Amino acid sequence: MKAAAPPDAAAKPPSKKMAMIGAIVAVLVLGGGGAGWYFTQSKGGEEAEETTKPSKKKKKAKAHAPPVFAPLEVFTVNLQPDGEEENMLQTTITLEMLGQEQADLIKANMPKVRSRVLLLLSAKKASDVKTVEGKNKLAEEILEALKKPFAENDEPQEVNEVMFTQFIIQSQ
Repeated sequence: MKAAAPPDAAAKPPSKKMAMIGAIVAVLVLGGGGAGWYFTQSKGGEEAEETTKPSKKKKKAKAHAPPVFAPLEVFTVNLQPDGEEENMLQTTITLEMLGQEQADLIKANMPKVRSRVLLLLSAKKASDVKTVEGKNKLAEEILEALKKPFAENDEPQEVNEVMFTQFIIQSQ
């Protein structure tokens, strides 16, 4: 039988190679855990922001939605007299909105839309709308009139732009 080895001889100190491998494994484990924590915390932060600010997310979603165009039927009105001369205006207008919901709202209230536009158009003189600046001003006035709510407690419409697709002034 062999004699038992002294206790100091059985416990060899770990080699430098094993210590290096242990250090690398520890760094990888800690790095992976830190990366996992970072990604789960940043996702949680976004979710918390989404729940506290839902309107901001909706606006971003609307901003990326393609515009919806709603052409209106032709408007023909007598303009206010310019001195002795009487003029008639015939125009076609297309509205730009963000989202089909707004287009459906405009279509559902088309009599009110047409009335508002007709009242604005018939109050103009030919000299008011002959120039590009006059047409731009008229488009802004129509835009403001169409943004007003259709009912007392409703939200304003979200019409982005008024575009003239036809604009003819004729003397009578």
